[in-house]
Amino acid sequence: MQINKLKKMDWYLVGILVLSAFLFGWGIWDAGSANSFYTAAITSMTKSWSNFWYGAFDPAGFITVDKPPVALWFMAISAKIFGVHGWSVVLPSVLAGIASVYLIYRLLTPKFGPWAGRIAALTMTLTPTVVANERTNNMDAILVLFLLLAVFTLQKAVTKKNLWLVMISFGLIGVAFNVKMLQAFMILPAMLVYYWVAIKQPWKKKTAWLGAGLVSLAVFTLAYPMAVDSANKSSRPYIGSSQTNSLMELAFGYNGTQRLLGQSTGTGGTFAGMGKSSSKNSQMKNFGQQAGKSTTTKTTTTNGQTGTTTPGGTPPTGGQGPTGSKSGTPPTMPTGSKSGTAPTGKKMTGTRPTGKMGKMNGKAGGRGGMGGGIGSAFAIGTAGPFRLFQADLGSQIGWFLPFAILGMVAGWFGFRKRGSKWYHVSSQQEDVLLWAGWFVPVYGFFSVASFFHPYYTIMLAPAIAALTAIGVTAVAKMMKAGKNEADNTNNAETPAAALLESDDAVNQAPARSKFNQGLVARILLSITVLSTLLLQAYYVSSYYSVISVILVVLAILLAGWWFLPRQFGAKIKVLVTAAAVFAMAGFWALTPTLSHTSAAIPFASPSLLSSKGSSDMGGEVNSDLLSYTEKHQGSAKYLFATTDSNSSSGYIIKSGKAVMALGGYNGTDPTMTLKQFKNLVKTGQLKYFVTGNQSKSSDGQISKILAWVKKNGKAVTYSKTQSTTTQSSTTNRGGMGMGGNSSSTLYDLSSIY
Repeated sequence: MQINKLKKMDWYLVGILVLSAFLFGWGIWDAGSANSFYTAAITSMTKSWSNFWYGAFDPAGFITVDKPPVALWFMAISAKIFGVHGWSVVLPSVLAGIASVYLIYRLLTPKFGPWAGRIAALTMTLTPTVVANERTNNMDAILVLFLLLAVFTLQKAVTKKNLWLVMISFGLIGVAFNVKMLQAFMILPAMLVYYWVAIKQPWKKKTAWLGAGLVSLAVFTLAYPMAVDSANKSSRPYIGSSQTNSLMELAFGYNGTQRLLGQSTGTGGTFAGMGKSSSKNSQMKNFGQQAGKSTTTKTTTTNGQTGTTTPGGTPPTGGQGPTGSKSGTPPTMPTGSKSGTAPTGKKMTGTRPTGKMGKMNGKAGGRGGMGGGIGSAFAIGTAGPFRLFQADLGSQIGWFLPFAILGMVAGWFGFRKRGSKWYHVSSQQEDVLLWAGWFVPVYGFFSVASFFHPYYTIMLAPAIAALTAIGVTAVAKMMKAGKNEADNTNNAETPAAALLESDDAVNQAPARSKFNQGLVARILLSITVLSTLLLQAYYVSSYYSVISVILVVLAILLAGWWFLPRQFGAKIKVLVTAAAVFAMAGFWALTPTLSHTSAAIPFASPSLLSSKGSSDMGGEVNSDLLSYTEKHQGSAKYLFATTDSNSSSGYIIKSGKAVMALGGYNGTDPTMTLKQFKNLVKTGQLKYFVTGNQSKSSDGQISKILAWVKKNGKAVTYSKTQSTTTQSSTTNRGGMGMGGNSSSTLYDLSSIY
């Protein structure tokens, strides 16, 4: 029997939603360009319906971003209404995050009660990576919203036995596929198992309905990719990060198997540092770089143009890997102020973090993933079953992991039907299967995968929040059942007394066990509280050693307190435990909000508190270069061309003009041949080329074009005063070298023909 829907407004929920709105939205007016790669695309999408439909990266519609455009559609609509600003492109993610918190409440309340819904909503709100994600214009916040909508609709379909709701539910997964491709399919096993176990229909009808749902899934998944792939390739943008100009290939290649295996498109290998743990020395070296320390650079000058080379060679492209090193040292944080004028004529501003870790307890920084590694694109720890507990990922998603495990164990055994066979599943156990089915495959993926960013772990947040609430509710039920059994034994209740109960009362009564449920519940909760607080003490130790010690002491005291059978001070015990469990996780979640951070690689860490503003993996603009090319563009279609998207994104945002990202996001896309490039120059569509990330594509096309440009183009002095030195702290994460204080070589191609 389901708990009746609350008729009155739940003010606890209102408070949690207000808290989520504050954490997700406060300070987004300092978002700068947020993730400039996507902001550039949003700028372009507001300029034509074709760009909007395909998710074009540049105003000329030369190439798309590396994902389908569904999430970007919401952001482009917001930008069209309010103008292109950091806050306007981030706003849809903020709203999606608030909606997700509300949905997790609605998903838990019907079967587990309002307190379970509140606990789940609060847990989700205070998960650090959730807050960091909801403050950016990345895809993940909107992806999670669509996945929760799909599960919510499926839950309604099961309750109401409605075919159309089944089809809508699986159709929403298809929509989610067009947000971030195969990542959306991670929860399909959970939905399939839940549907089959939970819906009460004859097996033939159940099978037919499932077939209809899968057809809906296929239609909504494939409709957009097939429409794009079937369009004339000459009349649409090149599909960014694909090797065959195909959206389906992008889904199963770059955004599919390569995420698991760690291969980077077009390079035939992996990015440095992916799936590896840095040694202590390399971690400290990286920390020094992130603390804004300058590194020795080699300065070269060609025709008045100054360039720099950091020791270690050319980094991987597109901000995907570390800069200045082949040893796997994570990228450095960009520094300095950043400003730019949006195409609407309104100024976007935002001060970028200096990357300094600050002083904690008299010591600078933290260790590895807790210090220098956090904020790196690939600070993902060492692959293995405990990777999510390690500092790199755990400090973002791991704060409540022991409670999620408690939810699977206590939830399954605590909500079993009285006197039922082991294979009979109660209504609550169906939901345990659903959330465990979400949690386990996603946990498994992140445990073994080699190519992902730490913020992707937001995929685990709904399952962890739900299982935490289920675990707490199940333990409370088991403790109550244990107390009732003890009371019944003391009252010498006879079996005949149970016969006087109504059928409903018997069905809802606690299961009579061969073991003491209260004792088992106390043991489970004691272990969970102990492990949770010890794990949190580990995450905190790099920054606040005193608080870490306090958490260890609290862990031991609270574990012992929960193990005691007496209920003296029960309410105080609950409040103290809740405060201890949520306190530091909440503080970590608060750090992006306090620092007004909306980063391209979103993360939460006290290191953010030493600086304010936003950072991205590109987006920097050399104002002299931009001024020169705008002045001399003439009738050319493109302002200039460069090797990759991150080297051009800032120029698109600030000028609103077409800049050709020849090799796409990674600089490896075979978008055209040398012959086609020459034709662009010959017909006057392209006059200038700016050196960016000089990577090589798998088929050598980019390297051939670069060689031809350098051989035949004329290097232009576009600034009278150009710096001859640079610091690592002014180099963005991708090592783009096209913005800020560094100079880039500008080649004039107009005199070749």
